[in-house]
Amino acid sequence: MIRIVLVNLLLLLLPLIIYFAYVYLRRRSVPSEDIVADAPIFWLLAGGAALVLIALIFLVRWETGDPKAKYVPPRFEDGVIVPGHYERKK
Repeated sequence: MIRIVLVNLLLLLLPLIIYFAYVYLRRRSVPSEDIVADAPIFWLLAGGAALVLIALIFLVRWETGDPKAKYVPPRFEDGVIVPGHYERKK
């Protein structure tokens, strides 16, 4: 669960990180404290929110299981843990 939160947080902040890295590299010779004041924060966060939304739509569309399959939970057999998996119903 924490992995999902961290990935979504990274996607949300990715436009900000790219923007600040770009501005820092462009203004390296002329340092300025107004980088954050001049930044289009709203549009950068809107872009990040769009990335999160696209990622969630992608995951819902392509990472869902087969609705006709039955989930078999993990179990302990002969001293070995058998991981959970889906079995297709016949």
